[in-house]
Order: sequence, then structure tokens, then C-alpha cells
Amino acid sequence: MAHYPRKPVPGDRVAVVSPSAGLPEILPLPYELGLARLREDFGLVPIEYPSTRRMGSSPADRAADLHAAFADPSVKAVISSIGGDDQLTVLPYLDRKLLQDNPKPFFGFSDCTNLLALLADIGIVGYHGGAVMTAFGRPGSMHPATEDSLRAALFGTGTFELRDPGEYRDIDRDWADPATFEAAPEMSPSPGWEWRGSGSIVTGHGWGGCLEVVSWLLMADRCVPDPEWFDGAVLFFETSEEMPEATEVYRILRSIGERGILGRCAAVLMGRPKSRSLNLALSAPDAEAFRAEQREAVVRALDEYNPGVPAVLGVDFGHTDPQLVLPYCGTVRVDVANHHLSVDY
Repeated sequence: MAHYPRKPVPGDRVAVVSPSAGLPEILPLPYELGLARLREDFGLVPIEYPSTRRMGSSPADRAADLHAAFADPSVKAVISSIGGDDQLTVLPYLDRKLLQDNPKPFFGFSDCTNLLALLADIGIVGYHGGAVMTAFGRPGSMHPATEDSLRAALFGTGTFELRDPGEYRDIDRDWADPATFEAAPEMSPSPGWEWRGSGSIVTGHGWGGCLEVVSWLLMADRCVPDPEWFDGAVLFFETSEEMPEATEVYRILRSIGERGILGRCAAVLMGRPKSRSLNLALSAPDAEAFRAEQREAVVRALDEYNPGVPAVLGVDFGHTDPQLVLPYCGTVRVDVANHHLSVDY
């Protein structure tokens, strides 16, 4: 299977790139805070590139920055600033051999599902999570669960157990407002992860990411392995702050099922859905209903295409706070009977 790249150590240089949107240009507050934490709390030296702080950079320019970051032997990891919505257009410009010859840990989520899938396709384990403006740049302080997982993924090797943090945040605050960063966000009690299915412990290679982006990869026929590759895999999916309706979530999963992927996997993880955003401020009851409807859509697809498959729903990864890091194409271990979920970083 895929190769785990060598990890950085404190004092190393790490690339900070914007392979999707150059949001650091227009929202510098979480970005600068994230850079400061990389330096002061993690002991790393962030290196920026021409498109890191530039909105509207061409796909070719963003690909050039990735090439420079991966090819530089002094750079020991590559971390995304944030996601976006058009990283799919960057993929054709990427030199697969260059990336394969210079493997490095890459951290990102959301639209960075594109690059994670490409790296997996050439045999390199990446890390779903850990963007500068979200995980590192969280107002107030990093959430302890996020920091523990991210620190283990960034510096560590071996097995790491993922645990339900017991709380979550679903209400966003304006990143352009300095008052947002004066205190940590308010958290809500977590309803807990839902464990479904039975059987022995499943150990498989992880694959997935942001469900909407996975659907784009499927439509463009890019970086999605043949169905046989998914034998024994652990699929993990989550939905973005654009909050797709339950019907759309079901249809995407149905397409993954018709592709012959969903029925071959050995286990499924589904992230807690983002149910409120700055653009869609649902009431608490409406947000709860939204999450429940998405859960039912996921369960329906699993029951139709892989009945009884071990699954954990509502896991804290992706567009959520706290955010646990998952190894993309790395080892994921699911023990439904004993409610244990672990990964190899």
C-alpha cells in the first residue's frame, strides 16, 4: 500500500501553501494566528510561496508552488492554509513523478481532498485535517483534542487512538472581526459517536474526505482507484459548510455504491455534519433536524449497498471543531464491539 513520508521535527521548515483559495490575503487574522502557533507552539518554521496569500491565482501558479514545496529538500512537510472550491483544476498541472520522488507529509481537508486523493493514487499517505486558518488559527486557543491529534500526526509514528471529545462547536464567527479572536468559541455537549454493525476488528486503508469534493473527483474521473482497490478499505466522508441536503448526500453515496466502491469497503466513518454557518444560521431545532436527516441518508445508503457494514457516525473530523486527523490511505482500525477507533500516523 501507500508509503508514510518521513516526519518533521521541531526546528524544521514547513511549506504553507494555498492550493485552493488564497484566503490569507483577505482574512489575515486566523492565518497570522495559525502561523504564530506553528512557530511558537510547534517549533516549526513556516515558508510561504507566491500564491499563498494571493486570491485568484491560476491553477498553474498554485501547482508551481506545490512543486517548489515538495522538491525543496529543506522543507519537511506541506500544510494548506485553507480549502476552497476549484483545486480540481490544479490536478492536471501537477507532476506526479516529482511528487512521488519527493514524498512529504501533506496536511489539509475540504477542497484539499483533491490533493490527498492524488497523493494516495501515487502511493503517498497524506493527512486529512490540520489547515493553518482552521486548526492552527482557532480563536482563543487550539482545542486540546485537535492539538493532540495534529501533534501526533505531524511528529509521531505508530498507533493513535481517536476518542470522542465530548463537545463540539457548530456556530461560526466572523474571521474579519478582531473580536472573534479574543476568546475561544463556545462549545456544545456532544451526543456521542454512533457505532453500528458488529463483527471483528476491521483494519484497512483509509480513503474519502469531503463528500462533495469526492463527487467532483468521480465526475471528472480523477484519482479514484478501481473498485477492487477498495476491498477491505475504511471509507471516511464528511460534508462541508455548504451543508448539502440529505437527498444530495444520499445520491452521492448511491453513486459511490453504483461505482462498486461502497459495497467493497470493510468499514465506514461519517463525520458530524456541519449544520450551521455564517450563510445559513439555522435555529438549534432546525440544525438538529438537519443532522438527523443527513444521518438517515447515510444509513439508507449503507443499508442498500453494504448491509451490516461496521460504521461510526458523527465522528469529529472534517468541517468541525474539534477536528481529528485521519491518515489518507494510511491504516485505520475500527472496533465497533468495543467502541475503539485508532489510526496509524
